[in-house]
Amino acid sequence: MVTRIVDLRSDTVTKPTEAMRAAMASAEVDDDVLGYDPTAFRLETEMAKTMGKDAALFVPSGTMGNLISVLVHCDVRGSEVILGDTCHINIFENGGIATIGGVHPRQVKNNDDGTMDIDLIEAAIRDPMGELFYPTTKLICLENTHANSGGRCLSVEYTDRVGELAKKHGLKLHIDGARIFNASVALGVPVDRLVQAADSVSVCLSKGIGAPVGSVIVGSKNFIAKARRLRKTLGGGMRQIGILCAAALVALQENVGKLESDHKKARLLADGLNEVKGLRVDACSVETNMVFIDIEEGTKTRAEKICKYMEERGILVMQESSSRMRVVLHHQISASDVQYALSCFQQAVAVKGVQKEMGN
Repeated sequence: MVTRIVDLRSDTVTKPTEAMRAAMASAEVDDDVLGYDPTAFRLETEMAKTMGKDAALFVPSGTMGNLISVLVHCDVRGSEVILGDTCHINIFENGGIATIGGVHPRQVKNNDDGTMDIDLIEAAIRDPMGELFYPTTKLICLENTHANSGGRCLSVEYTDRVGELAKKHGLKLHIDGARIFNASVALGVPVDRLVQAADSVSVCLSKGIGAPVGSVIVGSKNFIAKARRLRKTLGGGMRQIGILCAAALVALQENVGKLESDHKKARLLADGLNEVKGLRVDACSVETNMVFIDIEEGTKTRAEKICKYMEERGILVMQESSSRMRVVLHHQISASDVQYALSCFQQAVAVKGVQKEMGN
């Protein structure tokens, strides 16, 4: 029987801490749709200040936060948003900007570090003279950290350059900042400075900082007023949300300071995995709390078998493909958990490799 669980599937799997549960139980609440929930107001005020923006709005999920943000900026059907071909909005959000908002995604290739070439972004902006034929470019989206690139961080210099390009062409800039606090900690740049060039930012509360539910979007007062209306349209008006916001306030107070430790544990795991024959991690890509593990060509096992072996020993990892796995560190993973996972990875490759070679 498995007695030890080490859940490395994502930083979304954390459980509410006792402090969060206590805050939720005692939260002062009211009807937020009517604009009177005091705990929601506290969270939104704090997040707006932290991010250096005028206003904020709590939403149930990062997907809804990104969708609302895109729809506010692209308020005419047939508008176009420029985004990376491997970004979360483009790949993992059900095509919501197109199916719900009638917004056309103009894809630009993401580099290995999560950036898009500035010249390629500018080349993708539609010529207004072609408006009879083309969608109208309204928005550029960035993702920081960039999950599909391994949790890589977009620098403040790069973000500023994209912001300047947006202004030059009369466009808006939205940042999918699901793990923006991870980027801020890793880069050593205050989070408000990191998103200064953005017109809007979505920040996930239930990823890196470990709250149980929700995201916050930030921007100007006018932007948030429009966002609040769209949240109601999409079914995100949830009444006494102070119960959820109370846990998020605890997460902001207690867990942002733990992100640096999460990053160190990710690097420790990556370094250890690179000592396991048959596995490879691009050490340069491990900037925050995510580690992508490749099975080297010629190794006589596949990701599915390794994941199953690990699960039997209480270690949960995510399979990305037949030869790639992903693990994500969070504040409820200890250094001891990392060492245990490393020992099991070593055994998994050795045992599964031998079994396949012997035909078992």
